Parts: sequence; C-alpha cells; structure tokens
Amino acid sequence: MKIEERLHQLKSQLPPDVTLVAVSKTHPVELIREAYQAGQRVFGENKVQELTAKATQLSEDIEWHLIGHLQTNKVKYIAPFVKLIHSVDSLKLLQEINKQALKNGRVIDCLLQVHIAKEESKFGFDAEECKQVLFSGEVSGMQGVSVCGLMGMATNTSNEALIRAEFSSLRNLFEECSSRGASLKILSMGMSSDYAIAIEEGSNMVRIGSTLFGERNYSS
Repeated sequence: MKIEERLHQLKSQLPPDVTLVAVSKTHPVELIREAYQAGQRVFGENKVQELTAKATQLSEDIEWHLIGHLQTNKVKYIAPFVKLIHSVDSLKLLQEINKQALKNGRVIDCLLQVHIAKEESKFGFDAEECKQVLFSGEVSGMQGVSVCGLMGMATNTSNEALIRAEFSSLRNLFEECSSRGASLKILSMGMSSDYAIAIEEGSNMVRIGSTLFGERNYSS
C-alpha cells in the first residue's frame, strides 16, 4: 500500500479533533515528501541532528515536532523553526528553550512529558513535579515558551488494561491542571500500537510512525 493510501486510511479512522503527527524518524526524505504531497503537514522527529537535516531539504510550511528526549545543549539548533516540543522533562530544559526562543524572537510551544509507564527507561515528570512546574511563577513569567499541554508514553505491553489505566491517569492530570487554571489544550498520547486506546482516553494528538511509513530502518 502506498503512503498516500495509508495516510488517507489512517486519517479516516481519527476523530476530526485529533491531530496526526507523522513520526518520520529514521525514514528518508523521499517518504516524508510522499506524505507531504498526500496532504500531511505535521511531522515528528526524535533526534535533533536528523530533524535539522531533514528540515533543510523539505518545504518550509512543514510543522516540525521534536518528540524525543532533548538535551539542553541541542535546543539552539531547533529553536529557529521547531513548532512543538513534546518532551520537556525538566525545568532546566524549559529554561533553555525559553532562552533560545527569545534569541530567535519566537515563542515555542511545549508539552510537559509525564512519566506514566512502568518502564524506568522512559523520561518525564511525575504528577506532582508536573504540577509544581506548571504552577510555578517562573513558568508563567517565561516569554519565549508556551506550555500548552502534556505528553506521555504508555508501557510497551500487550496488556490493554494497563495501557488504558496509564492513559487515563494522564488525562486525569490534564483535567486537574486545566481546572486549576492551566491553559492546556494538547494531550499528546498514543502511538502506532496503542493510539486507538489513547483516543478513547482523551488524546487529541497521536504520534504515528510505523503504521504510516512501515517498519523503521535503524541501520542507517
């Protein structure tokens, strides 16, 4: 099946209020271009070096999202153009994004990554840390960032009840923070293996790669 067909099939399954982030990590520019020509404009990359390399080769109206772990010393490379950073997992990182955004005369949208999975290898704030950051006076005073939502990754498991419980916990945190006055509009959760459950649990942004582009090639 061609990417155009996969894309249209995928979008037909998504509610109109759910944004599809096409995760293009490890995939060549040619495949991204195919998806672009089929109408996709939002793409997600994990690594800064790969993101910057692809951005220079593709259309300027692409909305690039950084969805992988981000080191503070790499922020400066994406600050001129990145639309949304999904993976803010420390106040120090948010401070650096703010600093680099101001240098570029921009406001960068950010999501706080919350650790909801059982796996220790995943990054993110716990729920209390997330609330502390959201409601700290420092964040509200940052002129270069807009914290506009939360992101989380469920445990990589076939246990659907566990996945659902983890997504539900993040939605509950999202709703609690919103009720306390946080201006949150994006709840980014769900990937190729679990996006249907994520949407049922309130996600309005899904990050889908292999379902759209096929299996990844990590050898390159």
